[in-house]
Amino acid sequence: MLAKTYLTHVQTLLGELIEKQAPSIERAADAIADAIANGHSLFGFGCNHSLLPVLDIYYRAGGLMLLNPIMAPGLVLELHPPTLTSKMEQLDGYAKIALGSAPIKAGDVLIIVSVSGRNAVPVEAAVIAKSLGAIIVGVTSSAFTGSVTPRNKLGLKLIDVCDVVIDNLVPPGDAALSLDSLPEKFTPVSGVTSIAIMHALMAEVIERLVARGVTPPVYLSGNVEGGAEHNDRLLAENADRIFYL
Repeated sequence: MLAKTYLTHVQTLLGELIEKQAPSIERAADAIADAIANGHSLFGFGCNHSLLPVLDIYYRAGGLMLLNPIMAPGLVLELHPPTLTSKMEQLDGYAKIALGSAPIKAGDVLIIVSVSGRNAVPVEAAVIAKSLGAIIVGVTSSAFTGSVTPRNKLGLKLIDVCDVVIDNLVPPGDAALSLDSLPEKFTPVSGVTSIAIMHALMAEVIERLVARGVTPPVYLSGNVEGGAEHNDRLLAENADRIFYL
């Protein structure tokens, strides 16, 4: 039963995240909590499927309000045919345009998700944000990025630019299962591990802020009594660091 095989494999990967990536998650959480406590902003970026882990922690019940996703045209799977989005991710120079609407400044933190870490847009985005004085947290696969060459004019990979790297433990090619009768591997795991990392990271950030006496603005479900009023109040109080409204 391949469903059980897949779920068991994912369970193993999540266990490895706890064992192997907890220190990196903690370092990233320290950087983000420091930034927020000192009045700075938090941004998240990814291209196409690598944007989904960012969107999974954005504007949702139980989530930290301060995460600002950067969603650039051509990088959010809205193009048809979808093959165009892969070409956009490889486009040298587009990162400057993609980041143009994000008011990133010195002391801010930018989380970049890129499984292979090789394409032009995520690598250039990291370089640009770092040149502005931002701290870069990368969620990527060391195994995948180690199996490929850079695909950008800078000759860099995301792992070369980040201040903190969190390994999502994805194998080269992402797919995890195989059958003797099928030449290609199938069922990717990057979505599961990357999303788990993002939620775990936000949990650590919230814990650190509370420990410092800083009350983190957290969304309540709009479907519980008083949830909408709670959210409206906190959004107004933190409007100087929330740019997605």
